Amino acid sequence: MKVRLDPGLCQGHGRCYDLAPELFGEDDEGYGRVLGDGTVPQDGEQEARRAAANCPEHAIDLVQEA
Repeated sequence: MKVRLDPGLCQGHGRCYDLAPELFGEDDEGYGRVLGDGTVPQDGEQEARRAAANCPEHAIDLVQEA
């Protein structure tokens, strides 16, 4: 699974990096960004889903890898 964040939708609430700091960080202006290539570690799926569910703008997508 990978996470994607749409920077056009992000409003900088910071819930993603508060809930899943191993997957998301913040840029210089406080907006969320995906760390690395967005691959979710096996033990990080719950945090990724929680971050996506708590994004007010629905800017986070979870993508299943083939």
